[in-house]
Amino acid sequence: MTAATRSGRTRRAPAPDRLCAEAVDLAREAVEAAAGPGEVGDHIEVTADGDRVVTHFFECRETAYRGWRWAATLTRASRAKTVTLDETVLLPGPDALLAPEWVPWNERLRPGDLGPGDLLPTEADDLRLEPGVAAGAPRGVAADGVTGAPGVTEEAEEVAESVDADLEPVSPSEIVPPPDRGTIVAVAEELGMGRPRVLSRYGLETAAERWDEEYGAGTSMAQSAPASCVTCGFMMPLAGTLRQAFGVCANEYSPADGHVVSLSYGCGGHSEAAVMPRAPQPPPPVIDETRADELS
Repeated sequence: MTAATRSGRTRRAPAPDRLCAEAVDLAREAVEAAAGPGEVGDHIEVTADGDRVVTHFFECRETAYRGWRWAATLTRASRAKTVTLDETVLLPGPDALLAPEWVPWNERLRPGDLGPGDLLPTEADDLRLEPGVAAGAPRGVAADGVTGAPGVTEEAEEVAESVDADLEPVSPSEIVPPPDRGTIVAVAEELGMGRPRVLSRYGLETAAERWDEEYGAGTSMAQSAPASCVTCGFMMPLAGTLRQAFGVCANEYSPADGHVVSLSYGCGGHSEAAVMPRAPQPPPPVIDETRADELS
């Protein structure tokens, strides 16, 4: 509870100290020393910051700080008549031109901002990605779950027992590691699933929404097209679950050439939009063989 609410009345702001308020020249001299010659304009106002503490505001003439104000805070001790300078500072006014609120780089990034040589880090908990098939699988683990670490096999033990021989351990440097062909990572790489992370359901949905917004049925090009891409010969289907809704345009004359398009998209370059008319062929010559020419 503030002092104003405790008293039940609105507390008025203290009146500026008279001696401090009259020391305009001292305040101007202080801000001119900080701003430089010709950068301080007219005196705007004086406000009370407390008992025997006031702040003088002056117009700032610097072009880059439009609407800003130079401020000089003055004070004096109790029962003293000498006014002293507390501080000077440049402050924004009510109509000051301010920089926009700072936004983290990952929120300011827009499609197309990535240039040659730029690196865009992807967070470990990115919602667009999820672990792949081989993520976290050690290379020594086979596809059947058996660890491929070097050691004595059961067949070697049976042979050694049958001939009454002892198996002596060898140096680890002499042990040849097993091939990677049967490990989970190797099998996943052969099947094209060796990526550490793949698109999550959220990543697929956001990509589909983005592609459909740019090259989908709701665009003006698709609404004026003679047919959709699902029947176009230039449409190359995608792989995976998105194959049912998207493909890549391969028509060099289409505005979507090389882009992922929705199957409901369309343009005037549809392969079956129109059939080129054949060039007119002259009629075959007519030879009259019913009458012989007279000899002169």
